Amino acid sequence: MHTSTTSTVPLEPWTAEQLQQATQGEWYNAKPLQGEIKRILTDSRHAEAGDVFLALKGERFDAHDFVAQVASQGCQMAIVERPVDADIVQLVVKDTRLALGHLGAYRRQQNPQLKVIALTGSSGKTTTKEMLGSILSRLAPTLITRGNLNNDLGVPMMLLELRQEHRYAVMELGASHQGEIDYTSNLVQPHVAGILNIGTAHLGEFGGREGICRAKSEIYAHILPEGTAIVPAKDDYAASIRERAQKHPILSFGEGGDIFVTDVELHPQFSQFRLHTPHGVRAVNLPFAGAHNVENAAAATAFALAIGVELDDIVHGLEHAQGAKGRLNFIQHQQHLFIDDTYNANPTSMRAAANVLLQQQGLKVMVMGDIGELGESSWQEHHDLGRDLANLPLDALVVVGEFAEAAQQGSAHAKTLHAFATQAEALPFLINLVQRHQPQSMSFLFKGSRFTHMETLMADLMEKI
Repeated sequence: MHTSTTSTVPLEPWTAEQLQQATQGEWYNAKPLQGEIKRILTDSRHAEAGDVFLALKGERFDAHDFVAQVASQGCQMAIVERPVDADIVQLVVKDTRLALGHLGAYRRQQNPQLKVIALTGSSGKTTTKEMLGSILSRLAPTLITRGNLNNDLGVPMMLLELRQEHRYAVMELGASHQGEIDYTSNLVQPHVAGILNIGTAHLGEFGGREGICRAKSEIYAHILPEGTAIVPAKDDYAASIRERAQKHPILSFGEGGDIFVTDVELHPQFSQFRLHTPHGVRAVNLPFAGAHNVENAAAATAFALAIGVELDDIVHGLEHAQGAKGRLNFIQHQQHLFIDDTYNANPTSMRAAANVLLQQQGLKVMVMGDIGELGESSWQEHHDLGRDLANLPLDALVVVGEFAEAAQQGSAHAKTLHAFATQAEALPFLINLVQRHQPQSMSFLFKGSRFTHMETLMADLMEKI
């Protein structure tokens, strides 16, 4: 699944003066521009007349090499770090990556009517974001982070899509290194910001969970005056998070928090609970499975209340929310159920998804791909997952990838666990598993980190049975 980085909605145009003002760049090869500037792009393949091409530099690429190409495609302007020999107006800046940030921040400042929510966490970000989108977009036009555009490039790209009609923005902020959330939350200038949890995602980058807590807590640094900090009440790091958020009024969610749930009933494909808030108590029918999604709903409620949304509007939004693609999507195929949870994975979400599978009908088969970004903890984390998942009453646990052997060792070679190095090796086993149990119904869960593309294996199996 490839996340589109270009908006399908008409954007607010720019003037050349605004671009220069935002970036503090200097003109090179300047000449009068024809027409208004439609959008700022970083992908040369889509550049056309009316666009500005922003030439990014990475470790393995330099988009300055494509400036002449975009000029031939009709693009009239490029933002560059060094002048390029091409027939195109150029705005020369010190650092194009930072210039993108300046442009995003400029667009944010041009929209003072906006109420902004910023959220981060090791798991649950996407689902909580979608729940908030469902709540807020029913009230007024809302900008919501698309796909995984949550890093130091993605966040300003999303801010460029702000329009005067927007009243709300829900911005997901990711952390792959210290200082990244400090940078992006400064661009976003949120009214309400918070952390969902401190898990083990990106362990390798931060040298441990304390480092993850420090990195994610940067989200509180740029909350606007009169703003609110959202904190988890129950997390292992709740005390550290609260300490880092204490400059602002705090609203907490989860067991022991300001917003919490009781009378939870988990059904195979939905959940019911009572939602307790400082503004009253409501019964909620949530169209999401799993205890972790009930927790996400409590978090979404805290963010929405903090930004001034009425409780009845929150409940209505939660009850009509839809999951993101690849996030516990239930697909009926013949007599079998396929649960597509392939968007991403970390150890916490892997265990949560397994519990959703256990609630389904028929034989229960979990197909697990590798989890990335765990650094030196990778082998141990997969080993422990193998141990824990093999102890669940699953009919089969199929582990695929580089760390399949670690999971197998963790399971003490349990008979239900089957390890394969590649999807090509796992597919015949899965086909045979279905054939052996015909005509019995089966429930499959497919999950792994984004780079493993477990949806490919799922699609191949569905095609073959």
